[in-house]
Amino acid sequence: MPAAAPSVRALLAAAACAVAAPAVADADADALGISVYGLSYHFDRDRARALGVDNGFNPGLGVRYRFAERERWTFVIEAAAYRDSGRNTAVVAGVAALWDVGSGFHLGGALVAFDSPTYNRGRAFIAPIPLATYDWGPVTLNATFLPKVERYNDVATLGFWVTYWPQRW
Repeated sequence: MPAAAPSVRALLAAAACAVAAPAVADADADALGISVYGLSYHFDRDRARALGVDNGFNPGLGVRYRFAERERWTFVIEAAAYRDSGRNTAVVAGVAALWDVGSGFHLGGALVAFDSPTYNRGRAFIAPIPLATYDWGPVTLNATFLPKVERYNDVATLGFWVTYWPQRW
């Protein structure tokens, strides 16, 4: 797949930093988390292998800031970079709303900017994604489903990562 223009990639990386920087600078320490990416599972493994997007180990780092809590809702922003299923560096930044289902489980969604040569023919784009999380106090397990959508994502995939909350230890 063709790579996105370096200026678009640089712009998205700068936007991710701009979103995260104020949060880091003024953050309540308990509201600041470090995300460690992750794993992915591709539902059509044969197609993923044929397309070269079968990488199931997706290491990367990000920062998450919980900027608001209202009744049973939590709102976060996250910016990260990770090695995606096509073995390229993906840069992502987004905002999410998570509803507290109970017993540590949360369900919600995010609006996320993606930039990677692997997706959308290498052009940056914004997409809504569903989220499910389980909170163990100092660690949150995160999961998402990325559906097969022509041009954007060729194989339906589950993605997993953890967020560490250092001040909760």
